[in-house]
Amino acid sequence: MDNLAEKQISSKVIYEGKILDLYLDDVLLPNGNTSKREYIKHMGAACVVPVDEEGNVILVNQFRYPFSAVLTEVPAGKLDSKKEEHLEAAKRELSEETGYSAKELVYLGEYYPTCAYSDEVIHMYLATGLVLEEQHLDDDEFVDVQKIPLEEAVNEIMKGNIKDGKTQTAILKAYLYLKNN
Repeated sequence: MDNLAEKQISSKVIYEGKILDLYLDDVLLPNGNTSKREYIKHMGAACVVPVDEEGNVILVNQFRYPFSAVLTEVPAGKLDSKKEEHLEAAKRELSEETGYSAKELVYLGEYYPTCAYSDEVIHMYLATGLVLEEQHLDDDEFVDVQKIPLEEAVNEIMKGNIKDGKTQTAILKAYLYLKNN
């Protein structure tokens, strides 16, 4: 597989933002030619599939500006820093967005949402043993919380009604995990 690797020749920051930085690199290709790569460096994120005792999943509906639409998603958010543990971020986002805490969090793995142009990694968790406490959204965050049967969420994914990639992957992984354990 090393014969497919590209080697960085130079790297330049084009834009530094609040949640991402944009780079333009010159790279050496496996055949000896050179090319340019535009890509985003991202802090990373965590998402949670909260499933209650009755088998319902807790989801959030949130307006997503790039699509000018309200999307249904699992609770999620970016890491506060590269040093923050993704488990802690998952707990924080679950509490902030839904008001729930969990007695158990099971790690479901990594998800690369846009590997062609970003290094973002989203760490996925299944949360069970839910305890409802108090929702405390960020000042610029507005969500509606909904609860639906996990199997219905799977069906909505398969029908194309839940479009968010991390949500699709995390729910399907959680569904299979619960079915097999």
